[in-house]
Amino acid sequence: MKKRLVFTLLQLCVCMGLMAKSYTVTSPNGKLKVQVEVGNTLSYQLLMGQSVLVSPSTLSMKTEAGTWGVGSKLKKASATSHKGTIQAFAYKRSVVSDVYNQLRLQFKEGFSVIFRMYDEGMAYRFVSDTQRELKIEEEEVTVNFPQDWTSLVPYVNDAGDREDQLHTSFESKYTRCVISKLKTNRLIFSPLMVEAENGVKLCLAESDVENYPGLFFIGTGKGACIKGVSAPYPKRVKQGGHNKLQLQVKEREPYLVKSRAGQQFPWRIVNVATEDKQLLDNDMVYRLASPNRIGDVSWVKPGKVAWEWWNDWGLYGVDFKAGVNTETYKCYIDFASRNGIEYVILDEGWAVNLKADLFQVVPEIDLKEIIDYGKAKNVGIILWAGYYAFERDMERVCKHYSEMGVKGFKIDFMDRDDAACVDFEFRAAATTAKYKMLCDLHGTHKPTGLNRTYPNVVNFEGVRGLENNKWGAYPKYDQVQYDVIVPFLRMLAGPMDYTQGAMLNGTRETYRPSNSEPMSQGTRTHQLAEYVIFLSPLNMLCDSPMHYDENPECTEFIAKIPTVWEETIPLQSVIGEYVAVARRNGDKWYVGATTNWTARDLTLDLTPLKVAGRKAVAFYDGVNADRFAQDYKKKEIEIPQDGKLTVHLAPGGGFAMQIPL
Repeated sequence: MKKRLVFTLLQLCVCMGLMAKSYTVTSPNGKLKVQVEVGNTLSYQLLMGQSVLVSPSTLSMKTEAGTWGVGSKLKKASATSHKGTIQAFAYKRSVVSDVYNQLRLQFKEGFSVIFRMYDEGMAYRFVSDTQRELKIEEEEVTVNFPQDWTSLVPYVNDAGDREDQLHTSFESKYTRCVISKLKTNRLIFSPLMVEAENGVKLCLAESDVENYPGLFFIGTGKGACIKGVSAPYPKRVKQGGHNKLQLQVKEREPYLVKSRAGQQFPWRIVNVATEDKQLLDNDMVYRLASPNRIGDVSWVKPGKVAWEWWNDWGLYGVDFKAGVNTETYKCYIDFASRNGIEYVILDEGWAVNLKADLFQVVPEIDLKEIIDYGKAKNVGIILWAGYYAFERDMERVCKHYSEMGVKGFKIDFMDRDDAACVDFEFRAAATTAKYKMLCDLHGTHKPTGLNRTYPNVVNFEGVRGLENNKWGAYPKYDQVQYDVIVPFLRMLAGPMDYTQGAMLNGTRETYRPSNSEPMSQGTRTHQLAEYVIFLSPLNMLCDSPMHYDENPECTEFIAKIPTVWEETIPLQSVIGEYVAVARRNGDKWYVGATTNWTARDLTLDLTPLKVAGRKAVAFYDGVNADRFAQDYKKKEIEIPQDGKLTVHLAPGGGFAMQIPL
């Protein structure tokens, strides 16, 4: 035990025949504390000063050998402090602070519960202290709040029965609702937010989910309380779904998972922010994940991708028929090469449809010719792969295509987070790493730190990205409103494969969905700003090469912007209203800001960047961007000496800037 005592024995009292013990663990800065009570049940409450943020909430884990946390006998309580750093990779900063106070409660029944307090919030997890494998039948995750506060939650899209809801793309809009009115028959995935008093925001998340299902929440209909729900382990699956590329669960076991000896279960996190902008800069999920397992990461190359699916292989002015064929992909490679873009993806269509066989390539594609052409142009090739097609032949697929020179896989349509699917993603990460390939998990749940454990996993979907503009009609589908919520919540969990970069842009009045000529909602500079705001180490340029060629100023900005960062500083932001972030890579700062459909003048305090008097290149909404969303103005400006820069954002607008140091 370290010399510094980080928990206090508060009291001893007789309760239901057991000796109840209470412990307090404070955050390093002393502002937060968790009070843990060990009696016939195990519970905690979270406080900021004297204000209760989470009321006493019980936790337990039901196993085949008994229920941990109910009638359990405490064997030992130990306290430690830790002060260190984590060298991050492909992240929003190069060094992550890792400073916490910890309480470990060991029980005679062969398990422990660990509580950690950080300045950003608290986390707890169960740990098996036995060398037995155990069936985990259920985990009790109860969160009680002291008042019926307002929540901001993503319900799963499917409103069907429980099994239908467990099969989801994790791409939902957000709903505001007081806690007591949350649906009791509709799953919510995390991260989710609760608005406490005095502007405090609580954001529930999880980290280090391995050999275990992800966590949903659901309303209880019993006051200000929500409870956790997880998918039981699949007993029987059947090939089906999108183009027969999914494994659909037809029957489930009466347990969540068979745990491993000594297994550490997922961290349950309550993030705390006193200002909205702090949620843009939260590191809890990353720091709580298991460390790097692949060793040397020098071969892992994040970057940008020229992507054909969103723009429907949208070439024009060429002398061949555009589509899934060799000529089209060579054209995309040419575009990527002349703009310094690292990769081209061959998305769905290069492998024969309905076969779920990645060795059956359509006759219009000469894959070796495309790969060799890309290599000659310094452009890597990434292949799209459906879940079942990749799962059934993972080792052989990775070996074969790595030897051909393919740089990675974009794996799609998992659409589950039960323990079997989580295990697939770990195996996919490990196998692609073995063959020095990147892995982009599309069609997946929110990240829980896998990108730290396997740094070759460079991106995740689990986000309602720009692809929805191809079919979503406004106002039912409101991408602009989503864009000023998702950085605070979904992005708190990790990178987002959102796939921005539209050069056709629409106002509320002019936007229309289209498959072959898709456009974004909001202004051109809204799209540019997203390359700064959204964390996306493998980042798409979603539009047609011809559209980019016709817009050289914007193309140069997004083609050259980094995708990983050494430093991130959130600027003044309000959830659901506007968002602003500054990020640094090397000797350049980038600033991005977006708004909802409300036009506003936003004053950006750039003082922390220490750039007063510096010259900058900035992209503003044009004077007529409220009517013509593609209207923008590029300017060379000087940062004011007081560090305060006021910018005007049009409805659905944005602002983007590069500041050389």
